[in-house]
Amino acid sequence: MSSDSIKEHEVNHFNALSEEWWNPKGKFRPLHMMNPIRLDYINTQISLEFDRNLQKPFPYKGLDLLDVGCGGGLITEAMARLGATVKGIDIAHKSIEIAKTHAQAMGLDINYEHTSIEKLSQTQGKYHIILCMEVLEHVNEPKDFLTFCRSMLHPNGILIASTINRNLKSFFLAILGAEYLLHWVPVGTHDWNSFIKPEEMKNIMGQAGLTWVDTKGFIFHPLLSEWKLSHRDFDVNYVSTCIHNGD
Repeated sequence: MSSDSIKEHEVNHFNALSEEWWNPKGKFRPLHMMNPIRLDYINTQISLEFDRNLQKPFPYKGLDLLDVGCGGGLITEAMARLGATVKGIDIAHKSIEIAKTHAQAMGLDINYEHTSIEKLSQTQGKYHIILCMEVLEHVNEPKDFLTFCRSMLHPNGILIASTINRNLKSFFLAILGAEYLLHWVPVGTHDWNSFIKPEEMKNIMGQAGLTWVDTKGFIFHPLLSEWKLSHRDFDVNYVSTCIHNGD
């Protein structure tokens, strides 16, 4: 599947890892460990923007959500359980196969498709929420990628994107540490040059026609072996929310 945003070696990389998606001790262990804090942030932003009470059953009923780069569905399934009408897309076809099989086994109604955001945008579908979690550092042109995402957002819809900062600290922790020393992720998973500084993220969102509203950091505490949300530390992993204010 050809697309301007897709790096072919990235597709091959994630296809090779696809069987590992739902193994909490496997190659995607860092994402399993990070998932609770990712979901906490996502749910906070959605509940604030759409005035949803998370204590009620199926609080996202009536909301259409698109998970771009959904992988095996770690976040996609959580959103479906909260009542959203969910679609997940990925350009790694093996990941989509794993996601479909797992969702079926869980009894979840999720529309998964092996496609790119560029291809999908041609269908003119609209979503209230678009998630791009750990995706932007793997595409060629983040601005173009987000522009396609914006075209699929309802006015006042939100886009939430997480990625990795580009600095010496992230090089040592996300590349040397996570890949070479701790072997948390396979060597070659990340390209430091494709990491995005938070101020660059704000500019890219603006250039794509989106308005930045919030950024938080994801901080790993080795002694607790868990991730925490930070209001100040965006040095390595961070997440940002933006809104489509309409044309």
